[in-house]
Amino acid sequence: MRRRNLTLAALAAGGSLALLPGGAAWSAETYPDKPLRLIVGFAPGGGADALTRIIAEGLSKQLGQQVIVENRPGADGVLAAQATSSAKPDGYTLLMGTNTAMVAAPTLRPTAPYDPFKAFTPISSAGQFSMFLVVPSSLPAKSVNELLALVAAKPGAYNSASSNSASELAMLQLLGERKVVNARYKGDMQAMTDLLGGQIHMMFTTGTLAPGFVKEGRIRALVTLLPQRSALLPDVPTGSELGLGKLTITPWAGFFGPPGLPQAITAKLSQELQNTLKRPDVHAQLVQQGFEGYGMSPAKFTEFFRAQYDAFGATVRQHNVKFE
Repeated sequence: MRRRNLTLAALAAGGSLALLPGGAAWSAETYPDKPLRLIVGFAPGGGADALTRIIAEGLSKQLGQQVIVENRPGADGVLAAQATSSAKPDGYTLLMGTNTAMVAAPTLRPTAPYDPFKAFTPISSAGQFSMFLVVPSSLPAKSVNELLALVAAKPGAYNSASSNSASELAMLQLLGERKVVNARYKGDMQAMTDLLGGQIHMMFTTGTLAPGFVKEGRIRALVTLLPQRSALLPDVPTGSELGLGKLTITPWAGFFGPPGLPQAITAKLSQELQNTLKRPDVHAQLVQQGFEGYGMSPAKFTEFFRAQYDAFGATVRQHNVKFE
């Protein structure tokens, strides 16, 4: 009882202690005082894993504590998300979440695995994956308008490729009522191989794959989904430049904590993540991965998250997309 009274007295006096759910105390001056766990829903060695490790190393330097990356692949990132959601909200378990687990899974599945706005605390954006619409050089389309004209002239004669729901829905937004046959691949590299061979006519792919082939003249990049031109392919216009306001799907990643994460912890983590993403060493490594890193305040990130979720859901309903 005496310890409890002292804690309450400190709070009443305007001290820096706060009570976590369950009654544990947290101090702004001492947090973090042990390593953090950053969960990612993809296997080691992949693009999302590489990005997570780059940011984790920078965050470790910012916080003065080790940030340990934990891979929990499977179920489209849902396993990693659920592990985070059920963790203690003390600031020591974070999620590197992407469109797949935070938007696609709860939107497309007949039974949503969780409500992403109740099961997590948004902390900060991590940034956006560079995504480009590409076509083989053999296809007689040098612009988005020329591509759309080809598709409209021969409904069903052309095909597209995808390896994730974000690229599929972006293609649906681009094409509107124009018909193509979509082929689903397990990864972009397999799809790119077929596009280079002429079996595939168009696809949205990442900044990791596209630039090299564009510079070799083997494919053309017609538009980027980024809100600004990418340094990887600065000659490729954005959707807004082309008047394609309907392209609202953005392949992004962000940081989340368990529900009930105290505001003070959320704010500190958000600021340190934003500082991490501004570090020259982190920025340079992310650019090499085709990733545009930037942070947001919790409020801004929540607003962005909601807008992306709503746009995704609207496209799913408009085109009657079903989970398979």
